[in-house]
Amino acid sequence: MDFRTVLAAAVLMLLTAPSWAQAKKSAPAGPPPALVKVAAAEQIRMAPTVWLPGSVVSRDDARIAAEVDGRLVSVAEVGTRAETGDPLARIDETELKILKTEAEAVVLRERAKLQYAEQELVRLKSLAGKGLVTKSRLDQARAERDAARGEWKVAKARLDGAQDRLNDTVIAAPFSGVVAERYRSLGERVSAGDEVVRLVSPESLETRVRIPPASLPHVTLGTEVRVLANPSQTIAKVRSVVPVGDDRSRLYDVRLALVDAHWPAGTTVRVAVPTAKPRQVIAVPRDALVLRPTGISVFRAGEDGKAELVRVQTGLAEGEMIEVIGDIKPGDRVITRGGELLRPGQALNIMPDRTVN
Repeated sequence: MDFRTVLAAAVLMLLTAPSWAQAKKSAPAGPPPALVKVAAAEQIRMAPTVWLPGSVVSRDDARIAAEVDGRLVSVAEVGTRAETGDPLARIDETELKILKTEAEAVVLRERAKLQYAEQELVRLKSLAGKGLVTKSRLDQARAERDAARGEWKVAKARLDGAQDRLNDTVIAAPFSGVVAERYRSLGERVSAGDEVVRLVSPESLETRVRIPPASLPHVTLGTEVRVLANPSQTIAKVRSVVPVGDDRSRLYDVRLALVDAHWPAGTTVRVAVPTAKPRQVIAVPRDALVLRPTGISVFRAGEDGKAELVRVQTGLAEGEMIEVIGDIKPGDRVITRGGELLRPGQALNIMPDRTVN
């Protein structure tokens, strides 16, 4: 190939290739649009809180005791489910049956005495009408009749008491629940008042938490607080507040009604207890925060579809929301996903989200 051929080929390439200016113009300007998710900043009420330990307890938690003396002939096993009225334990009834039989015999004897006294009074009244019996003898017969009636009533009361004690040999469940503990075993002798089993209702549950005096003015009936039991959490309402502090700890007992949670009794929880009155704040999801050595900021989706970096300070926090102080207004769309590598002014490709206005 000679020199003229090479020169012609070079000229042809220069004529057909685009100019450097045209190539620069056609090249994409800046990074491509970033795929992000956004959420709206909200104006909500928040209060400073402190996380305190609590536990799930049952409102129906009783230590069931014996009502009469005797030897245990049966005791429900731990874990036994009992409905109201079901037997939890039984006491040997032999001795009490004997006492009941004796009481029945006394009732029969006193009833016979009463019947005789009534018949004698009727007979004497008839004779008194004929002048054959003095008034004092008639009064004596009437007194004997009244005394016999009183003895009969006493005997009946003792029989009723014997029957009640016999019925008390069956220790019944006062409410539906589960036997959580056994304090006495089969064959042991118990006295009236001795605890036999512990019955706990797994349905009527609530959370118990003890709060310091500083929180007491801000915790009232109906106050909603966050309850956390890893990995789940719920919102509970204050059901009762006991405004009497413990002598040692100086803490106050608060009970929270559980509605949606299904934690068993004994579960350890943490409760966010307010320490001041709630106030209006601008809050964003925690995922919107961009933490860098230079400070805290959030990316906002501007009206032109580009990312705007806004410096903020954080304040109160509640759940997934956190207060931000800065140039953020309610309704601003802040980026919650995809902002890690964003640059200010970068174009955005926002994924649809029905929760965003």
